[in-house]
Amino acid sequence: MDEIKLKVRGFLKRYFRKHELTDEENIFDLGFVNSLFAMQLVMFIEKEFGIVIDNNDLDLNNFSSINAIGEFVEKKTV
Repeated sequence: MDEIKLKVRGFLKRYFRKHELTDEENIFDLGFVNSLFAMQLVMFIEKEFGIVIDNNDLDLNNFSSINAIGEFVEKKTV
């Protein structure tokens, strides 16, 4: 899971340049996320990890933090 989190952190750093995210920090609570960013995040995850994110997967809890994304990707790739 460390490799997944490292890749996700690298992606998020492009959008959160002035804020150093922790693994547990909720990216939606920070107020920087809009619908375009959310779609870019979903597309990044699908492409980077070779998974398909279904409508049922589009729950904010799956994408709220680096840890949550890591756990979600691990579940989808097992």
